[in-house]
Amino acid sequence: MSRPRILFFGYSEVGYACLDLLLKRGDNVIGLITHVDAPGEKIWFKTPALAAEEHGIPVYTPESVGTREWRARITAMKPDLILSVYYRHMISTRILEIPPLGAYNMHGSLLPAYRGRAPINWAVLHGEPRIGMTLHRMVKDPDAGEIIDQEGVDISPEDTAEQAFRKVLPCARIVLERQIGALLDGTATGSVQDESKASYYGGRKPADGLIDWSKTSREIFNLIRAVTDPYPGAFTLVGGEKLMVWWAEPAALTGSTPGEILSTDPLVVATGDGSLTLTRTEWCNPPGAHPGTGNLFGT
Repeated sequence: MSRPRILFFGYSEVGYACLDLLLKRGDNVIGLITHVDAPGEKIWFKTPALAAEEHGIPVYTPESVGTREWRARITAMKPDLILSVYYRHMISTRILEIPPLGAYNMHGSLLPAYRGRAPINWAVLHGEPRIGMTLHRMVKDPDAGEIIDQEGVDISPEDTAEQAFRKVLPCARIVLERQIGALLDGTATGSVQDESKASYYGGRKPADGLIDWSKTSREIFNLIRAVTDPYPGAFTLVGGEKLMVWWAEPAALTGSTPGEILSTDPLVVATGDGSLTLTRTEWCNPPGAHPGTGNLFGT
């Protein structure tokens, strides 16, 4: 009996980890559909193309698989199962209906919470104490299909998004290893998501890192740790110039106006309920003079 043919859609180190598992198991992966690394994006993670190339698996990088040409190509590949792991584009229902064993996605949250893009960054920004990976059946709406399995991990209130990502990364491999046998023999079962607990968040842009100093110190700190390096970072505006804020710590000083500079050495800024010491900063285009005590940051 021939082994089921798996067509893998993926990107990111989560995609690498899951594809590496399948290849080391000896599963019949017939191809990888992935993305070309975006110009200007900091690639700080392994990508599934590395695993595919190591094992001689064909790699495809179409701008879209939604075209008539690509639907025809995928049909001709005759996949029995589609697995998607951190693939960045929606896959049309016409393609999801091709494999007889179905199509499944690995999502970086404990669904139904944090559907959509950048779930780990959003979870850190909102101060979540626990995150996870969920394997679910793919349907027309993003991340809304039946949950097959999920695994979670606790994170620290001081973890950066990258540190949270490193903690949750093994969960994807654990879930896939636990379920791949059922997926391949067509016996995987799932549970319907509770829509009353669902939340959805879109992709984040560098401009979303602008700090609103009227928010609480904890809210601002959560933003900083959610987007600090290797992500684009949080920032504030000083006289029209951008000051990147890569890290901060709670401070004891208080001010009457959020954004007020309470000290320059160390740099302490008033927030909506206290203040933060900006411990690691960087000027994008250094202005002629650094701010003095009493100046206000833009909010």
